[in-house]
Amino acid sequence: MGSMSIVHWMIVVGVVVLLFGKGKISGVMGDVAQGMKSFRKGLQEDMPVETPPHNIQAASETSTVAKS
Repeated sequence: MGSMSIVHWMIVVGVVVLLFGKGKISGVMGDVAQGMKSFRKGLQEDMPVETPPHNIQAASETSTVAKS
């Protein structure tokens, strides 16, 4: 009685389809998919570009000279 069986889930899905309609649910799912796609694209664009190792070494030499 405390757990949801497959029959309960089928009733819930049926009520949701009746309330929102088949077209509206597919439209919302399309919008969610498009949002996820643009989010992933934004994350890839914001990734910093790694600097070459010779620039890091030059920066550390400069900082040791400044300390002396």
